Amino acid sequence: MDEITIRLAQQPEADALLARSPLAALTGMLLDQQVPMEWAFSGPWTIARRLGADDLDAHAIAAHDPEAFAALLSQKPAVHRYPGSMAKRIQQLCAYLVEHYGGDAAAVWADAATGAELLGRLKALPGFGEQKAQIFLALLGKRFGVRPQGWREAAGGYGLPDVYRSAADITGPDSLAKVRAYKQAQKAAAKGSQGVSAK
Repeated sequence: MDEITIRLAQQPEADALLARSPLAALTGMLLDQQVPMEWAFSGPWTIARRLGADDLDAHAIAAHDPEAFAALLSQKPAVHRYPGSMAKRIQQLCAYLVEHYGGDAAAVWADAATGAELLGRLKALPGFGEQKAQIFLALLGKRFGVRPQGWREAAGGYGLPDVYRSAADITGPDSLAKVRAYKQAQKAAAKGSQGVSAK
């Protein structure tokens, strides 16, 4: 398989971890809300370093003392704007992976026969709603070569080729800027429609 190049964190060591570690990629996606995308996706690398490891381990994180893990994410610079609640979510995700997949994040998608099946598995993960699951499915297909039958359809608008809508479409600073512009336009449109309905 070709070597995977990821540019989500815009930071070489953090991106290298995302490329080689399925759990880091899932954790980055989990963190990707209410903070800039690069901040979210560099989180797994920061957590691994603070744990004194070169990768994330679902068993170790699930078993970690919750208060200590929250403190680890809260250290300056914090891993997220809401480090306490995100620490809890990451531990819930890891506990789910341990219980259902033996702690192996890649097993979530390894044998999924169809895009619809994979979307269902992703939506079952703690912290993954429909949109987050679709974006991660698109990320798997576009950047990691995980392409079960019908993956683009299951990913919805995020699965389309040649668009700049989400983390799945980022290959460097230029595409990051395009995705950011798209998200800002979406927010502005949503605000505009709220204003119309309020009248």
